[in-house]
Amino acid sequence: MNDLMQQEIFEIEVLAWLKNKGFLRNMIFGGGTMLRLCYNLRRYSVDLDFWIYRIDKIDQFFINLGEAFKKDYDLTDAQNKYYTLLFEIKKTPYLRKLKIEIRKENKESDFQEKIAYSPHSNQQVLLKSFTLEQMMKNKIGALLDRKEIRDVFDIEFLTRKGVDISANYEELKKIKEIIQGFKKRDYYVTLGSLLADDIREHYKKDNFTYLLGIIDERLSY
Repeated sequence: MNDLMQQEIFEIEVLAWLKNKGFLRNMIFGGGTMLRLCYNLRRYSVDLDFWIYRIDKIDQFFINLGEAFKKDYDLTDAQNKYYTLLFEIKKTPYLRKLKIEIRKENKESDFQEKIAYSPHSNQQVLLKSFTLEQMMKNKIGALLDRKEIRDVFDIEFLTRKGVDISANYEELKKIKEIIQGFKKRDYYVTLGSLLADDIREHYKKDNFTYLLGIIDERLSY
């Protein structure tokens, strides 16, 4: 079993652990790993991203989660930052560490119950996750802020799922500008190293032609 499959089993195990310990009641699952485990996004991601949900005493939540991790995992990092709670854990036989990041931001967001699963694991976890429409808003905001190619990949994935690009005219122009600024290395290395084998060649050849077509159509209105 390669280490990426093993890491996905680790992710599902930790989600099930968080569920069994009651911590998932106060967290909404989001980010690229959520899209992969709940919607079969074919992109590798390295952490579990959550947003707090109805937590009044965040500092106590941080302490409780950290103490719980110590009982069942090797807790290699725990930080209560200004905007996030950050944990990093490891466990034999898994080769890689797993980072769990929990945003303290608690604005109104659309979420639903979804099942997180992996073909490499016999566990399934029912949890709260952002809707695809909310993920589109999150990903557009992330792309405009950090301009990373993986966010464009996720946005194209969402459009292929039938989600409308929730961006205004100026934002669409900026997104197009960001996409057109990517170089060959961005597709071959930066993005290619994160993709499943069966779609890596497609993006080396066609880049984001599909998404650019949708953006151009919107800009022509």
